Amino acid sequence: MRKGRGWFITGFLIAPIVLYVVYVLLPYGATALFSVTDFDGLNPDWKIVGFENFGNLLDDEVFLRAIGHNVVVLTIFPIITILIALFFAFMLNVGGRSDKAGVRGVFGSSIYKFIFFFPQVMSIAIVAVIWRRVLQSNDGGMLNALLMKLGLVEQNDPELFLADPTPAFGTPQIHIGSMTLDIPVVLVCLIAIAVWGSVGFYLVLFSAAMQSIPKDIFEAATLDGATRVQSFYKVTLPLLRDHVSVAWVYLGIAALDFYALVIGLTPDPGGGGPNHASEVMSSVMMSNVLRPSRYDAFAYACATGISIAIITLLFAALQFRVTRSRDKIEF
Repeated sequence: MRKGRGWFITGFLIAPIVLYVVYVLLPYGATALFSVTDFDGLNPDWKIVGFENFGNLLDDEVFLRAIGHNVVVLTIFPIITILIALFFAFMLNVGGRSDKAGVRGVFGSSIYKFIFFFPQVMSIAIVAVIWRRVLQSNDGGMLNALLMKLGLVEQNDPELFLADPTPAFGTPQIHIGSMTLDIPVVLVCLIAIAVWGSVGFYLVLFSAAMQSIPKDIFEAATLDGATRVQSFYKVTLPLLRDHVSVAWVYLGIAALDFYALVIGLTPDPGGGGPNHASEVMSSVMMSNVLRPSRYDAFAYACATGISIAIITLLFAALQFRVTRSRDKIEF
């Protein structure tokens, strides 16, 4: 009986395993192989060059600047998204009035959840079209038109937004050799759009987690004189620690990618502009494939992809290590 069950399970598993090997493991292996060659994508006569491509990455100012942009996104995007999602989830679930039925959420919370979650059902192409129209760099852009109506922007001097490479909010430029690192306006716009599109999903995630917390706990905290803010920090947040950790990993991986928004919203052929002001690691990789500037750009792009994969794995491992040590953290 057990033997028959084993064959039955194997029959169901063999197809997905084969598909995973063919469409995931083999491409990863081929990418790793080509990353240590001088393959240009067409010429079958290629040779092994070792880690030369990876060494060239360390001298590539565009790639190093892209890493800086990814670090900025990785720092700002998850924090803002999680904080906003936690705040709204708390308000929708236990932010209403207390009455005989206990602690309630705000009126119409289901409608608010639908509104916040709506960006999740739209494809990134639709999001790009919408926000390009909103942030268009002339009076035809919705935001520029509004600012002009309010007298905050001159008619002949609209805000550039997605085409503005200058540092945002007066942030300082960091000079490393001949390379300049900063937080340009275009990158801030992309982060804001990413937060807008992500908050709804994590709001629903945190909201579902909060609904599993017995309301008696909140009511007991209220009877003990705890305010809503104290209840959030002392009751809600510790009980949502695992969910916040998972959200952080997902958002961190999204921040290390960020390709879809860059390619869909920023200028220059293939995105990343203006003047590499919104370049991220993934857009640099695709630029080397689609607009090669070196004879072995395909192999160089493979090395870029392997570097992105290594950085992503290191980030995930670090986050899981922090999560594994969560019992040592005092709230």
